[in-house]
Amino acid sequence: MEESGLHTEPFAAEREWMVEGIPVLSASVLVPEPEPEKTARRIKRYYQLQCRSFLRYCERWLLPQAEAEYRQALESSAPLPSFRAELTYQITYNEGGLWSLYTQSREFTGPGLPLVTRRGDTWDLAAGYPVPLSNFFSAGTAWRKKLLSLAAEEIQRRERAGAGRFHENWRRELKRHFNSQNYYLTSEGLAFFFPMYALGPASEGIPTFLLPYGEDLRAKKEDGCTPPQQ
Repeated sequence: MEESGLHTEPFAAEREWMVEGIPVLSASVLVPEPEPEKTARRIKRYYQLQCRSFLRYCERWLLPQAEAEYRQALESSAPLPSFRAELTYQITYNEGGLWSLYTQSREFTGPGLPLVTRRGDTWDLAAGYPVPLSNFFSAGTAWRKKLLSLAAEEIQRRERAGAGRFHENWRRELKRHFNSQNYYLTSEGLAFFFPMYALGPASEGIPTFLLPYGEDLRAKKEDGCTPPQQ
């Protein structure tokens, strides 16, 4: 999406870890770096911290796994492992003083599909703080129930069309794994999502659902969607 509210440039970082001189794990990071304005500096620090946290996670959790597989491969004369992790972002909305995006990590630690983890962020650019999901709904709206019902209807539609495969107990998992922080804005509406494996197998990726803008859902601050000051 063309950026009209907050201008950013990608900030990139890379790391590689070795065991006995052999590379076993590599990581790449791409996060947004806003222009140095008062509000933007706070947002910049937030994603710089996310970058550092991701690299620490790779070192503390993925590196021991990679080293263990490396030593096991040496003992069994198997191919040496080469773990890889990446963190990227996608800006999805940048209008009306609101800036929305998601960051997403992928972990390649063996055969099969990578583990994908997503995080959604929506910022009030005037205040420099994240906007709670509830702020996009009219007062008194049972927004959690509304979103869960929409997701249930969409899952049923996908299953009938043969376009999705979900766990037998997906209705229970839908409520269990709903997280009000897992959302971002788009030009069409509010997208909310669930973790990988929460509702279906790995082939379903990150299950994502869209609530179009309408009577209950608002996107622009002039319509009354002004986040509280913190």
